[in-house]
Amino acid sequence: MATPASRLPKGFKKALEICRPPSIVKLFPSSRALLVSGKVIDRAMLAKGRAVALAANGRSIFVIRGALRAAQRANAAILIEIAKSEGGGNAYCAVNFWNIARIVDACCNEMGITVPVAIHADHYGIKGAKDVETAKTEIPSMFDAGITSIAIDASHLPDDQNLLASIELNPFVPRWAGLETEVGEIKGKEGLSTPQEALFLIQGLNAHGIFPDWIALNNGTTHGIEASDSGIQVDLTRQIHEAIAACKVSGAQHGTSGNSTERLKQITAQTRTTKANVATALQMISWGIEVNDYGNAILDANGRFIKNPGMGVTEAMWAEMVAYAQTHTLKAGDYKKLNLPFENKLLGQPREVRLRMARRVEEFAYKMIVDVFNARDTAPLAMEILLAAGSHNPGQKARRSEKPADWTSEKIAQKAAALSSDKGPQGNFED
Repeated sequence: MATPASRLPKGFKKALEICRPPSIVKLFPSSRALLVSGKVIDRAMLAKGRAVALAANGRSIFVIRGALRAAQRANAAILIEIAKSEGGGNAYCAVNFWNIARIVDACCNEMGITVPVAIHADHYGIKGAKDVETAKTEIPSMFDAGITSIAIDASHLPDDQNLLASIELNPFVPRWAGLETEVGEIKGKEGLSTPQEALFLIQGLNAHGIFPDWIALNNGTTHGIEASDSGIQVDLTRQIHEAIAACKVSGAQHGTSGNSTERLKQITAQTRTTKANVATALQMISWGIEVNDYGNAILDANGRFIKNPGMGVTEAMWAEMVAYAQTHTLKAGDYKKLNLPFENKLLGQPREVRLRMARRVEEFAYKMIVDVFNARDTAPLAMEILLAAGSHNPGQKARRSEKPADWTSEKIAQKAAALSSDKGPQGNFED
């Protein structure tokens, strides 16, 4: 339902006219959804201070609808995202890089969502030269389809190759778009990120005129289901953020599912984080799975999920999903692969079931936005930033401070070789 003109936020109509990226205007010329660059979301969190935007992985329309409603309730700027593993060429979700903007725009218009929303391509993974070449075609296609922000994730590669791949792909990312870079985030056997490693990446990008909005770290997180609330290392995160503070890069926190709300509050209050990804928790909550206070699925004595009667999907649907998982030998952490084969069946459930799936996501996301991430009332700040810029691009936060001559390919290799190999304890960081 469209929001009546009399109830529109101050400046909304003007922002809609002049502050949407050109690709969004082309795709949705008559839309009343304020889809914006990821840069705008970061700047709004910085304007409030010690605030973190929810970046909801929209594995289904139920998650997308619930997260958008939560943001509207909280008057908060938000990102809706999908990762390459979720929505790329080998996707396990029906929502993908090329349809997520259309889904979000449609939902915003239907539900009268007026808060600024960025469409983020998360974990666009680069694992070798072949991926770099594919990306040169694929990334422009994603922005043509409505993506407004992207995470170039070459963290699987050695430090020098990570930097060089990010440099090579930067011309294919619009200057106005939100940009996230990654160092060590899911390297696994390489251990945790270090301040030196992060500074190397950010300084090397700076020398080439590339100024990321966010950096993601391997700071103790994993993706998916966790057995306990151990994980994110707040002190390490703070140290790395302080080391790169002069470069004006915000932090992006990954792997929040499995970390306590207290830990996430510390990340919000003590670090320079402005974006936090929430994926698995929202999926499980939409299905009606029993979770603890931070969205981590609770398993019974036999290691099985506990389905709350009358919440999420119907009992018959859940039984079918479990049977499918057993037939296909899917472990608990692989239940995410149910999204694609069950997409149409979930959409075909009774209206009241579909509504309660989204409503459960809304309640959880609202508490995260307001009580954990301190992002309430960041939507007006985003609006002010857009109107002050007078365009879709609020500009870069940093300026070039590194000399390009000091960061040639040869010197990058030399600098990378000199980085400390002691990266702390090893981890098992699944993509």
